[in-house]
Amino acid sequence: MREVLRGARTARGWSQERLVREIDGYARQHLLDVASVASLRVYVSEWENGKRAISKRYAAILRRLLGITDEELFAERSTPTQLPLAGGYDELVNRIDSARNVSLTMVQTFMDQTELLRTVDRQMGAASLVDQMTGHLATLEDALTFAVLPDTRRPVARALAGAATLAAWQALDAGAVERAWRHYELGKRAAQEANEPMYLVHAMAEQAYVLCDAGRPGLAVDLVRDAQQAGGSRLSPRLQAWLHAAEAEICAKAGMPDDCRRSLDAAAACLPAGLEARDPDMLSIFLNEGHLARWRGNALASLGDDEAVSSLYAALDAIDPTFIRATSGLRCDLAQAHLARGELDQAQEHLRQARLLASRTGSVRHRRRIEQLTERL
Repeated sequence: MREVLRGARTARGWSQERLVREIDGYARQHLLDVASVASLRVYVSEWENGKRAISKRYAAILRRLLGITDEELFAERSTPTQLPLAGGYDELVNRIDSARNVSLTMVQTFMDQTELLRTVDRQMGAASLVDQMTGHLATLEDALTFAVLPDTRRPVARALAGAATLAAWQALDAGAVERAWRHYELGKRAAQEANEPMYLVHAMAEQAYVLCDAGRPGLAVDLVRDAQQAGGSRLSPRLQAWLHAAEAEICAKAGMPDDCRRSLDAAAACLPAGLEARDPDMLSIFLNEGHLARWRGNALASLGDDEAVSSLYAALDAIDPTFIRATSGLRCDLAQAHLARGELDQAQEHLRQARLLASRTGSVRHRRRIEQLTERL
C-alpha cells in the first residue's frame, strides 16, 4: 500500500504537502468531512510509512485524485465472487434471466456511457474517472458472464471491447501500466468473441504503445504489424490510415526511418479526404489531415527531421481545443522538434505549456515525457 501511494504521488510530481492540499481542496469542493490540514499531514506520512491504514473514506478521495483503483491502492488481488456450492441455483438463474433481457437499447446505453467517459477523459484527464470506469467495466463483464446465447453475448462483448480499450488507454496515461495491459487483453478477448476485427485490431495497436513506452519499440512494431495483418481487408479506410500512422510513430522510436516514412505515406494514401475526423464504424478513431499532420510531425521529430516543425505548427493551428491531452502531447512534439534544431527558447516555452496542460489532465505519461525533454535543455 505505502509503495503504491508514494509512487502514484511522485509520478504526478506531487510532494506530500501537495497531496494534503489536494485532499483538503477536494473535500471542500465536494462538501466532504475530512481531518484538518495538520492532521492530514500526519495521515499522509503514516499512510506512506505503513503506520496507518487508509479508511474507505480517504481511499475514495485518493482514487479520484491519483487515478488508482482499490486493488492497486491496497496492493491486493481481488478474487471473483463464488456462488454457493449449494442453494445458489436460484440466484444463478435469476442472473442468467437478467442477462438474457439485455436488449439492444441497453447495449446502446452501455456504448453511450463509454462515449461520455471518452469525452470527459479527453477534456479533463483519466485520473478523475477511475471509479466510473471501474464500475462501467464491472457492469459489462457481469452482463457478458451471465449471457448464454451468442445473439445476446456478441453485442455486449462489442460494448465491452470498446470500453476496455478506452480504460486501458486511460490507465496507461495515469501510469498504471499493468492495469493497462490487462485491460487491453480483456478488450482483445471481448473483440474476438464479438467477431469484431476492427475492435481487435485497435486494441492490439494501442497495446503496442505499452511495449514502446516500456523500451521495447521493436516488439511494438511487430505487434502493430500483426494487427494490420489480423484486420486485412475488413478495416475501414480511416482505421487503416490510423494503423499506418501508429506504425510510423513506433518505427521512428525504433530507429527505422525508412519504414517510418513509408508508413506515413501509406497513412496519407488511405485517409479519406475532408475535414471529418471521426470514423463512423469505429468511434474511438479520430483522424483527418490535421491529426495526421500532428502524427507526421511527431514521427519526424523523433527522427530529428527538420520538416517536423512545419507539420506540427500546422497541427497546432488545426487541433480541436477540447482535446486537452492531445494538445499537451503536441506541445511536447514541438519542444522535441525545436530541441533537434538547437532552438532552446522555443522548446522551453512549449514544455511550459505542455506541463500546464498535463497538470490539468493529471497525465503521468505526458509528465514523464516532459521531464525527459527538460533534461535535454
